[in-house]
Amino acid sequence: MKKIFIVTGEPSGDKLASIVVSKLKIKNPDIKYLSVGGSHLKKLRIDSIFDLKDITYLGFTNVLLNIFKIKNKINKTVDEIIKFDPDILFSVDSPDFTLRVAEKVKKINKNIKTIHYVAPQVWIWRKNRVKKIKKFIDHMLLLFNFEKKYFDEENIKNSFVGHPLIEKQDNIKTTLDNLISKDRKIISLFPGSRKSETNVLLPILIDFIKLMNEKNLDHSFVFHATDENKEFIINKIKNTDLDNIDVVSDENIKDQVLSSSIFAVSKSGTISLQISSANIPSIIIYKLSFINFMLFKFLVNVKFANIINIINDKEVIPELLQEECNADEIYKTVTYFLKNPELITKQLIDCEKTLEGIKSKSSSSSEAALILNNYLIS
Repeated sequence: MKKIFIVTGEPSGDKLASIVVSKLKIKNPDIKYLSVGGSHLKKLRIDSIFDLKDITYLGFTNVLLNIFKIKNKINKTVDEIIKFDPDILFSVDSPDFTLRVAEKVKKINKNIKTIHYVAPQVWIWRKNRVKKIKKFIDHMLLLFNFEKKYFDEENIKNSFVGHPLIEKQDNIKTTLDNLISKDRKIISLFPGSRKSETNVLLPILIDFIKLMNEKNLDHSFVFHATDENKEFIINKIKNTDLDNIDVVSDENIKDQVLSSSIFAVSKSGTISLQISSANIPSIIIYKLSFINFMLFKFLVNVKFANIINIINDKEVIPELLQEECNADEIYKTVTYFLKNPELITKQLIDCEKTLEGIKSKSSSSSEAALILNNYLIS
């Protein structure tokens, strides 16, 4: 029986991996899996060697403070991979963890094929990483076509497969009547999947909701959570007197809530592509510690945080970062958009054009699954 070990580093990577593996299971059901994964892979009955939250750290300082824990987890992961002896090591996103694992594995066993999904953003910072990656990655699966040139330059085998989060998913329809009142307009809130993100953004978003409620009570606010941080968010909300907040973690319900929303406030990240794909107007928020932000500004090569804005080289989706990431600014920006529907229309048109330019010709997850299967049968 063929074997694949899946390595992810955070819930978003776990979700991406699960979408691909669900397609691969259809193509080739006779595969044995083991992983470093989370709730999404668990739903596919794929065991994880440890809890994903043990390696999910945000920012340079948090990584430095936990460097020995991370090194320990890398070494343990490598040991378990070598013991499992897979045909393929399928690493997904989180390059500071997953690629370090892949590098060590390749040094020990060159026969294990290493396929990485979601290329490190070398076009933003640390472009010289590509030369190093060449030594231990057999195939790079790219989300964006413009990334190809960076890997072609070093003759690294790569394929543009597109982004699965902008694919149309065949979700089971679920009624939202028991969750949200029909007479309230929904605003979707995305505080992040990492606890370190949620710790910072959740209090700001709760204060934003309080400001919105002062003006009118026509809105219902829905936090899009992960299975890992849902209880944390619920417990924080319990300490408020707000009664127009819901928290959802089921993927089908989250998709339907989003498609029924009039607006979204999201942390910076790939989730913004999913929001744009759902044709929902949005703004981006993010906040790092002062040290992490200064290091980020020093190292990166782009002006924007959001991928839609980076591609367009202009602010299509407003970004409220650092000191601008506060309840007052979020309130002002959201209400300004809601009062000026022409701004919403322009954002949605620009986003639609951008998404058309980065979509693959077929299903991204199917393309990735096909490449994995080809390695297994070759």
